[in-house]
Amino acid sequence: MLAPLFTLKLKQKILPRRVTIGKFDGVNPNLACATAAGKVFIHNPFSGSQMSQSATSMSRLVTSEDLVPDLYYLNIGQQISAMGAGCLGADTKDVLFVGSQTHFLAYDVHNNSDLFYRECPDGVNTIAHGYIADCNVPLVFAGGNCSISGFAEDGEDKFWTVTGDNVCSLALLDYNQDNVNELVVGSEDYEIRVFHSDEMIAEITETESVTCLAAMNGSKFGYALANGTVGVYDRNNRFWRIKSKNQAVSIFSYDLNGDGVDELITGWSSGKLDARSSHNGEVVFKDNFASAVAGIVEGDYRRDGTKQLITCSVDGEVRGYSPANKDTSHNLMDNDQEQDLIRELSQRKNNLLLELKNYSENTKAGKEVGGLKLSATTDVDGQHMGIIPANTQLQTSLQVTTETESMPSHVQLLINTTNSTVIKAVMIFAEGIFNGESHVVHPPTNGITSALSVPIFPPKDVPIDLHVKTFVGHKNSSQYHVFELSRQLPRFTLYVQAPPNTQQPRSFVSFPVNERINRVVMWINQNFLLDEEVCAIAADTELDLRLMALRTGCPIFLHMVPGTITIHCEDIDLVGDIVQALAASLNIENMSSTANFPEFIEKLKEVLVKVDEFHNVRQKLTAEMADHSNLIRSLVVRAEDARLMNDMNSMKQSYLKLYDLNRDLVNGYNIRCNNHSELLACLKIVNQGIQKAGRLRVGRPKTQVVTACRNAIKQGDVEKLFKIIECGGA
Repeated sequence: MLAPLFTLKLKQKILPRRVTIGKFDGVNPNLACATAAGKVFIHNPFSGSQMSQSATSMSRLVTSEDLVPDLYYLNIGQQISAMGAGCLGADTKDVLFVGSQTHFLAYDVHNNSDLFYRECPDGVNTIAHGYIADCNVPLVFAGGNCSISGFAEDGEDKFWTVTGDNVCSLALLDYNQDNVNELVVGSEDYEIRVFHSDEMIAEITETESVTCLAAMNGSKFGYALANGTVGVYDRNNRFWRIKSKNQAVSIFSYDLNGDGVDELITGWSSGKLDARSSHNGEVVFKDNFASAVAGIVEGDYRRDGTKQLITCSVDGEVRGYSPANKDTSHNLMDNDQEQDLIRELSQRKNNLLLELKNYSENTKAGKEVGGLKLSATTDVDGQHMGIIPANTQLQTSLQVTTETESMPSHVQLLINTTNSTVIKAVMIFAEGIFNGESHVVHPPTNGITSALSVPIFPPKDVPIDLHVKTFVGHKNSSQYHVFELSRQLPRFTLYVQAPPNTQQPRSFVSFPVNERINRVVMWINQNFLLDEEVCAIAADTELDLRLMALRTGCPIFLHMVPGTITIHCEDIDLVGDIVQALAASLNIENMSSTANFPEFIEKLKEVLVKVDEFHNVRQKLTAEMADHSNLIRSLVVRAEDARLMNDMNSMKQSYLKLYDLNRDLVNGYNIRCNNHSELLACLKIVNQGIQKAGRLRVGRPKTQVVTACRNAIKQGDVEKLFKIIECGGA
């Protein structure tokens, strides 16, 4: 049993995922947590530290007035969206990082001063700290609205890149084992992306928003999704995953059982805390809080030379756990959990005994039927027990079905038996295509059919593994044989041959490929679910493939001559997916291209105009608020002078003006909030546009396009931006 070393009751509400720890004086670790009303409280249990002695003279940091000792408040004045801590530069003292939807603050707690304060139009959703390739100083990374920024000690933007959607989580680890850190990014578009410097080197598709990431031993990292899934990857290989009805609020890497290998610590919205083996996901420790877990950190909070695992709940309870020693590492489970394990094993034993009984009865019935065959009743009894012919097989096929009045375009999974046996039910397990992870289909009301079709609606162009379990028997059976098989949906499924009179789209991308046409034909046959495979073509001829996307009704023309591929399509997202998939299949590391997407450029131009308008409105509102603030100060002084002079009429007039100014300020604030929301939406479109332009290239050309586009936006050179998107370079 592993009991908490210490428990604290801070009597403060803590916002989920806004918990960090740092040595703000360079010596003693302090816990910092965000609470409501734009405040951060810092718990400093070491009363002899300089911070505690000088707290009364600080402007931002003030002592707590409640009954909890050693608590100090930092007033931010904005809703806090992310927190972190770490060293910047040569200073050994940790800096507190606080992010909001408009600004990023690096605060020196020990000296009570702002290290830097940066405006972040994209907002700050998550914070990570550490080193990254091609940068020899530590940076603090802020993930926001489709963009990631890395700030140095002086607040300079040393790193910047864009990603496909809003950033939810960040982690730094040596992903490809080259002795430098890569940046792992989880976003709302279900993607985990890995950046070496500002070049994306890997991309993993998940089934929900990636809310948490945690670096582990070597190239392993843990992840958590918004649907309650938690798991561990080693590079692109997923070791394990589990799914809960609760949401994982925070995950952390910590060697809790003392075996030298980190476990994945997970804090859940139900208040449960568990530690799972990084190898197989087996639970090695569990504990429970009275409320949801808010955050998990580690630090030497007892100053005994050992870093404890520190867990906070949303109601302010803090528990610290120390790693187990060799004598207790084999038994972290308490008595209750051992009883749960015993009950689980007992249930499995009963299920196996029941299954063995069914096998025995089926074997007995089979011998009677095979040996006697005296009457029709005996045969029916054999069928009743679920005995099917030994040569029974299950056949499956996939077929694309176009849209009808009753059902949108989909893929039909056709399942049928090879004899007179019937299908009673089909269970399909897959990720991201059902409302949940499983789907059960029964035959029509009469229940007698040897063939069954299951409609499948792939939401995105990603390969999907279908694990199918089919119950097969006779129409009078009460028990059924279960067939298990797997099928994979190709990446591009909802596509059919375009009608002969389809016009070629104006937009296109063209790029060089040093491959035989036959190799591309093979890739098409493997990745597209077409009625007829594209025939193999001699290397000295050309390829002309014309398809129609059933989701959008957008035509795609793929034309290849030896050395060059041209893709005509108005959907730049689809073109980017095809380019990236083809390059990965052909092992192309670096590839430039030329592109022309007039409609995309026109929409991006309109959005950039709106961004300028929103920036102008923002500056105007800021100036008006500053003027109103100065006027308010003068009116307060005037009203106080009138009160001292017993001039009630003048005092009344001053307060009436103050009331009107306050109303104007509130209205202006509401306008500013709406303006900021619309500005964020437009900036998201701009950042996604840069990402889409980058996906038309591979490797270094992709990185160069993203960097050049960012510089063009900084310079306000719109024409240069569009030229970069088209030509792929500065």
